[in-house]
Amino acid sequence: MSSITRRTALGAAVGAAGLALAGPVASAGAATARTGATARPVPTAGTAAAGPAPAAFDEVYLGRRIKGGATHGGHHGGHHTGGYSVTIDGEELHVMQNADGTWISVINHYEPLATPKAVARAAVRELQGAPLVPLTLA
Repeated sequence: MSSITRRTALGAAVGAAGLALAGPVASAGAATARTGATARPVPTAGTAAAGPAPAAFDEVYLGRRIKGGATHGGHHGGHHTGGYSVTIDGEELHVMQNADGTWISVINHYEPLATPKAVARAAVRELQGAPLVPLTLA
């Protein structure tokens, strides 16, 4: 009777798969070293905010006044000490920067965009003329 169990067979398979995946990663590192190219750093939650702040904007887009700019102090009931604020016709559009530097809002949560201005414009298009209802945190 064989002494191999499902657990040891699964462990061996996972180990082999790990070695198979490590090969291409090591090759990519070697290619980077040969060409002198620099590897792109993987962003972490703390690095997104470390970059330059997005530019402020104030414009009329599709008949709606959109504004955005850096905030300092009590934001969202004091939850943040600083950040970025976007409004549509004077009502706040809650926006958030992702770890990769993209931006989302409560209107287009699954559509990350490059800038808060792009997020505000996408929200205006999605609202299709409807007013932005204030988000209340109860």
